[in-house]
Amino acid sequence: MKTIILDDFLSQGILIEKKFRKKVDDISWEEYKGDNVLIKGCSQATIPTWAYLIITAKLVEHAKNIYYGDIKSAVKIHKK
Repeated sequence: MKTIILDDFLSQGILIEKKFRKKVDDISWEEYKGDNVLIKGCSQATIPTWAYLIITAKLVEHAKNIYYGDIKSAVKIHKK
């Protein structure tokens, strides 16, 4: 299972929308084609709901299954 960690999208410890969207646009989403993907729920900072929605919307086109949370208690949020 591949994991997306939202801490990787933080700038100086916070999520800045403009920088977040730029990082999301720079990702090669094809690398997730046919994979199970976990969007890790825990973060050092407060992550707004829209950030999860943007990532999920990009993954829906490629990932086989999308999960949210942590590996031990992941919740399936999309199944292809």
